[in-house]
Amino acid sequence: MNKTWTTVNRMATTGGAVFLILALALSAHSQTAPADPPAAGAVTPTPTPAVSAARQAIDVRKAVYTLIQNNFRPLGEVLKGNAGYDAADVQKQITRIAFLTGLLGEAFPDISNVGEPDTKAKSDVWSNHADFVQKLNDFQLHVAKLEQVNATEKSATDTFKAAVTAVAQDCKGCHDTYRVK
Repeated sequence: MNKTWTTVNRMATTGGAVFLILALALSAHSQTAPADPPAAGAVTPTPTPAVSAARQAIDVRKAVYTLIQNNFRPLGEVLKGNAGYDAADVQKQITRIAFLTGLLGEAFPDISNVGEPDTKAKSDVWSNHADFVQKLNDFQLHVAKLEQVNATEKSATDTFKAAVTAVAQDCKGCHDTYRVK
């Protein structure tokens, strides 16, 4: 597969993902019932923002990691020998993971470190940010290497398995250090 086709494929996947997110958001918004008008003389509360910036960042982060996990799980099954290697499926999953890892650099803004209890990110993400960014960069590099290996191997070779293992170890290493259990 040539590099131009891979770029086009990523762009199509990105466009599809953006369209899906917007469609879901608009659908959810359009399904909310309009509020009844207030009774005469009733005091109406001041509207509050629907979602804080911190909450939004955490929700995006969770969504990205859920999608990475769901696309990586089948690769782990191939690695363990619990599933066969299907070139089209493996390529699709790796392409998705590669795209999603590109979103992670923006998934940890400073604002998402405070005020929101529903996050599994430890405060060490921000207090030891240089190490966290290095782990994130290593993860992205290993995913890119997995893409390259899969482009040439096209089967569950030892090289493919080593590349999948490297990505899995990046996940585990970061979770062990920067994720609340």
